[in-house]
Amino acid sequence: MTHTPNITIRTGTRQDLPQVLALIKELAEYERAPQEVDNTVERMEQDGFGPQKVFDFLVAEQDGRILGLALYYWSYSTWKGKCMYLEDLVITQPHRRFGIGRRLFDRLIQIAKEKDVRRLSWQVLDWNEPAIEFYKGLGAQLDGEWINGRLTYEQLQAMG
Repeated sequence: MTHTPNITIRTGTRQDLPQVLALIKELAEYERAPQEVDNTVERMEQDGFGPQKVFDFLVAEQDGRILGLALYYWSYSTWKGKCMYLEDLVITQPHRRFGIGRRLFDRLIQIAKEKDVRRLSWQVLDWNEPAIEFYKGLGAQLDGEWINGRLTYEQLQAMG
């Protein structure tokens, strides 16, 4: 694995959101669900920088261009306490396999330690072998026992 030179890992800013949303759309294409992305820069700005901030993110940047993203938020386990959830770790296609994902993940681990979180969790699609191998390489536990539950925005709106 060769490292891409001159990569800076830093906390994301409002100004990064257009490039971040483009990366999210690239990930949705890769995950075969581009139609599922209906988020907007405006919504992300409100949710990431508004009065009720609900997520944080790191970016991997080279010469003003964002090549990677780690978007996370805080959660709580009744069994463990404060936790961190990694929603997305994505590197733009031409820059995968150069160690950028590992650098983002290492910074995420550093934040988790600084914040004294009791668990860092994420999901990976069962067919995404490169990601599965990446996480196994970190020594992560991949759990096939839990079934994910979800209600969509439309379903929530339709409920009494």
